[in-house]
Amino acid sequence: MTDAGKNSERSAYDVVVIGAGPVGENVADRARAAGLSTAVVESELVGGECSYWACMPSKALLRPVVARADARRVPGLSAAVQGPLDVEAVLAHRDEEASHWKDDGQVAWLESVGADVHRGTGRLTGPREVTVTAPDGTEHRLTARHAVAVCTGSRAVVPSLPGVEEARPWTSREATSAKEAPGRLVIVGGGVVGVEMATVWQALGSEVTLLIRGSGLLPKMEPFAGELVADALTEAGARIRTGVSVTALRRPAPDGPVTVELDDGDRIEADEILFATGRAPRTDDLGLETIGLEPGSWLTVDDSCRVEGTDWLYAVGDVNHRALLTHQGKYQARIAGAAIAARTGKTPLETAPWGAHAATADHGAVPQVVFTDPEAASVGLTLAEAERAGHRVRAVDHDLAAVAGSGLYADGYRGRARMIVDLDREILLGVTFVGPGIGELLHSATIAVAGEVPIARLWHAVPAYPTISEVWLRLLEAYRG
Repeated sequence: MTDAGKNSERSAYDVVVIGAGPVGENVADRARAAGLSTAVVESELVGGECSYWACMPSKALLRPVVARADARRVPGLSAAVQGPLDVEAVLAHRDEEASHWKDDGQVAWLESVGADVHRGTGRLTGPREVTVTAPDGTEHRLTARHAVAVCTGSRAVVPSLPGVEEARPWTSREATSAKEAPGRLVIVGGGVVGVEMATVWQALGSEVTLLIRGSGLLPKMEPFAGELVADALTEAGARIRTGVSVTALRRPAPDGPVTVELDDGDRIEADEILFATGRAPRTDDLGLETIGLEPGSWLTVDDSCRVEGTDWLYAVGDVNHRALLTHQGKYQARIAGAAIAARTGKTPLETAPWGAHAATADHGAVPQVVFTDPEAASVGLTLAEAERAGHRVRAVDHDLAAVAGSGLYADGYRGRARMIVDLDREILLGVTFVGPGIGELLHSATIAVAGEVPIARLWHAVPAYPTISEVWLRLLEAYRG
């Protein structure tokens, strides 16, 4: 590993990557695979948000919660799993999955593909130039012969409210790395982070209250997804309040409770409050002003992830605001890496939709799983999105509980499936599943949507009996009549 605070053997590279999360790692991997010399700059932990404060720790926390819920619905097993979860064991498993917040393994992997890792804060100081400020304050300048890739991701947004600083609210980072369950937890926001953390901490013993400004949970998915998740959270003991906003916070004693004031005049006392109210790009301290861009802004890119108005700067992952999901950022990284290699070698690019150098899936085939109980999963457009886009569509629904595999999976199974059919082309524009155990079902839908597989051909994709995937047959039968 290269120490950014000492003289490096090489300060000029073909590609310089700022940010060593999963996105930056994948850009570096693709660049190195193409034979390009590559430097990666990281100011925190190699592996990024996903590895230490998001995907990995959150799913490690959720897995025992969902597994217990599933087991409680299985005859012959339910009586054995009625007790509480072992909170200490759950948190220890979370720590293991987060590598105890050490990045040795991730650094070793980057070095194994031949990338140089520079510790410190990377800032643009001109075209194709990145200055790295090491933890000890020393600086080292890197130049890129061909491309700089900004892979700095996003950060949680905490609203500016009276008392917010003294209240020391949680963001997603604190929620996934907490060392104990708070007695009372208020969660502000009903998106993915809000519902997943409500699921976790309610199951680990906290009294959870969800405060939602809108009318329901998971507003970016089909309405029935949020409704089914809300029903389950309520049955688990969480309180959900919709149509309310936080106006102020008070925590007069550093170790005391926090009082949450609402716009309807009510007050709630809690031990911790989590704001899950959106993300902002990590570009405010990136040096964008040195190349004529606005600090703190999202970076607008074309489908190869090259920043508009430049021929050398790429923005990959959350920072371009196309699809704020780890797997989608890694997909963009593969596209961007291939595009950088092609342009370096002066090879013609394939930038038509679904081409090798076009992140087409960002526009209409983005998959996502929400790991609650029940799980909610979707790919492509919702009914409302498809109609707003001007498509002539039909929504086809089916009760997942009516599928034989669901009855075998769990007693009292509750769920729903929907596919959005483009009536002019007879392909699928979107699919949503909600129910226990449906997360692994999503990739079949992703293939159907991304591949624009005709309904007539899907009819010949025979689902195995008796699996939950037989819902595909039922949806197609409902469509064909």
